[in-house]
Amino acid sequence: MKQLLISLLLVTLCFEAAAQKKYKIITTIESIVPGGLGRSRIIESTQTIDANQFTTQRVNGKDSKQEDVKRSDAKIDAMNETKILNFFSMVGINFQNIASNDAMITSVLNTMSQEGWELFTVVSGVESDAGKDDGNGVFITRYIFRK
Repeated sequence: MKQLLISLLLVTLCFEAAAQKKYKIITTIESIVPGGLGRSRIIESTQTIDANQFTTQRVNGKDSKQEDVKRSDAKIDAMNETKILNFFSMVGINFQNIASNDAMITSVLNTMSQEGWELFTVVSGVESDAGKDDGNGVFITRYIFRK
């Protein structure tokens, strides 16, 4: 009986280890445009896409069939879009906006966790104001989940 239980446990562990993982990405874009003129959002795709349909192969490093792939075909139509606040107001950095965004992002993270998603990794980047004549910028963060 003990051997049967150990065998069942091992089989269960093997199935668990071999189980295919699913991934999901939530992206936040927080504007750093002065004066609150930018658009800040949390974006979640609700539609799946097969990247293989948009992938071509080069044989000799020069010939590509990418001209056969249309960018417009790669765009999805279904997504959730949550409005969040911009980092800057008319007078500069707005800490209340940052705290508000943190609360909104926390809500999304908690919802994902309740739905069984594990936060796997976080990747962020910034394109910031390049000086007097620029006035543009975004802070982007991708939250990658798996289950």
